[in-house]
Amino acid sequence: MIAAPAWMYPPGHDRNAPYAASMHIPVPVRRLGYRGAYALLRVYWFVRRPRLIGVKCVLTFGEDVLLVRHTYGHKAWDFPGGAVKRGEQPEFTAQREMREELGVDVDQWRALGQIRTRMYHKHDMLHCFAAELPSQAITIDLGELAAARWFPVGRLPVELSRYVRPILLRLTVARSGPA
Repeated sequence: MIAAPAWMYPPGHDRNAPYAASMHIPVPVRRLGYRGAYALLRVYWFVRRPRLIGVKCVLTFGEDVLLVRHTYGHKAWDFPGGAVKRGEQPEFTAQREMREELGVDVDQWRALGQIRTRMYHKHDMLHCFAAELPSQAITIDLGELAAARWFPVGRLPVELSRYVRPILLRLTVARSGPA
């Protein structure tokens, strides 16, 4: 990973801390910011109909899978993930997003392929990745995530995002390997 130069950080700043957490903005204000930005993005998506690239990350610990609920958008349980920045490789996006949202560092990802979809008038290509974590310890960004919880794969909650089951199917196929 390429680190930003030291002069970009104030003295004593922890460069490994998630960006939003390092800003010391109160959680309710950050949540309001996420909701406002999401509402503006929906308008932009309606007008421009953009093509976007993102990632969804399946984090497992044994037979448990981590699902999150965001503080904006749909309240269904979903995989953590985020948008790929211009010039950024999807695998790096997965690393960055997991560090920012959940405080976990993942170096080894298993690619699960891509999903193309259209939602809110935008065209998405989602790169799907999976990683096994050494423990269930996470530290969630309370500004962006309302909740994060480990679920046994066989006992998922009813309220799931549209991506969870198709991505889990890809994980099952990847785990079973070639026939």
